[in-house]
Amino acid sequence: MIKDLFKNWKTVPNLLSFLRIVMVPIFAVLFYKGYPIWAVFVLFLSGLSDFLDGKIARRFNQISDLGKILDPIADKLTQMTIALMLLLTFLHSENRTIRIFSWVFAVFLLKELFMLAVGLVMLALKVRPGAAEIYGKVATFVFYAVMIFIIAFGPDVGAFREFWTMPTILLQILVVISALLTLLAFASYVPGTKKALIDDRKKEKLEKQQKEKEEKEEESK
Repeated sequence: MIKDLFKNWKTVPNLLSFLRIVMVPIFAVLFYKGYPIWAVFVLFLSGLSDFLDGKIARRFNQISDLGKILDPIADKLTQMTIALMLLLTFLHSENRTIRIFSWVFAVFLLKELFMLAVGLVMLALKVRPGAAEIYGKVATFVFYAVMIFIIAFGPDVGAFREFWTMPTILLQILVVISALLTLLAFASYVPGTKKALIDDRKKEKLEKQQKEKEEKEEESK
């Protein structure tokens, strides 16, 4: 299983996925140290590379088993980091409304943690996760767009808020829309994941029955 993952792994999409994973701690440090402009830039590059790796993989037939794992891992690490950084920042906002609303960011964090755990369990069971559904792709695009907009112009965190600061109500609306799309994407993954686990169990049962049948035939000779 592990050995098979690294067949034809030297591709541009996989390199982009590796770079996105590397960008996660870079973004976190820049954001935490108070360099929001650079944090926005890194986040923009991360989102752009996420868009390009899928396009390149399909256009030049560079889809690989490793890429199917690296891409969602890079997405989850990025989204969890962004959600965590904004949650911790807004929890200390001087605006009481923002402090209360900040817990909405926990939706993104908990969803990605759960899906990461499920993905690891599936890999441990040698069940390969399916490709991202359209809902997941839309939710990811909207998440990146909203979070870049918030880190660029949001209250307390905006890199360019001296030029224009996003109204609190607009921040709330955008985050809620992104959260709802995230939950919809999560719901769309459940049937496919359940089916993959059931099919794996059926396959394992059939293989076991076949093995037992072969052993009995061998003994009868």
